Amino acid sequence: MAKTYRNLFPQVYSFQNLLAAFHRARRGRAGREYVAEFEFFLEGNLLQLEEELRTETYRPGGYRSFYIYEPKKRLVSAAPFRDRVVHHALVGVLEPIWEARFIHDSYACRRGKGIHQAVDRAHALVRNYCYALKGDVVKFFPSVDYDILLGLLARHVADPPVLRLAARILESGAGVLDGEVEPAWFPGDDLFSPLRPKGLPIGNLTSQFWANVYLNELDQFVKRELGPRLPALCRRCSAL
Repeated sequence: MAKTYRNLFPQVYSFQNLLAAFHRARRGRAGREYVAEFEFFLEGNLLQLEEELRTETYRPGGYRSFYIYEPKKRLVSAAPFRDRVVHHALVGVLEPIWEARFIHDSYACRRGKGIHQAVDRAHALVRNYCYALKGDVVKFFPSVDYDILLGLLARHVADPPVLRLAARILESGAGVLDGEVEPAWFPGDDLFSPLRPKGLPIGNLTSQFWANVYLNELDQFVKRELGPRLPALCRRCSAL
């Protein structure tokens, strides 16, 4: 039976966790005006976030969306900085739970891994194996189903306030990517299934983490059920 974790929420909203989350969210952006504004009243802003999270009155703000062309056209959505602090606070608590469950050869957006390590691993493997399967998920980020994702989180997190916070962050991005994907039906779907909320805004730390949680099911199926010795190596990190 899968282990479930309880009483995580106090860790998420603790002042110490929020302060550490601020420093992670600030990394590489110290010169930005919105970061300076938040940092100028840092203690007050963090105390306010702590209170809003503790009382479950926290509500995410709106996204600022824009297109980039690196290498293909993609819609990127930037959350307000205070929301990014919350994203880091939540992921900082949840990430260790899934790090122990991800397969070794999953390299995207993970500490100590990444594209360069995946390339090095691929180079080492091609010396011994003649074939590789290259695959892609069409419009992956716009297609992520919230109900399925929350169900995957609930397998290991038995803490309702944490799941409600995750749902609130997900709901804040609902509709952002609606124009980026066509409706699709799968076996077992009913007429209304394509209308379920979907889409992880490209640019959120939570989106990076949840993408790994979501596709870990595919990784595990390939490794445990299909049984190849060497599963897929890398999913490219799409977030900024």
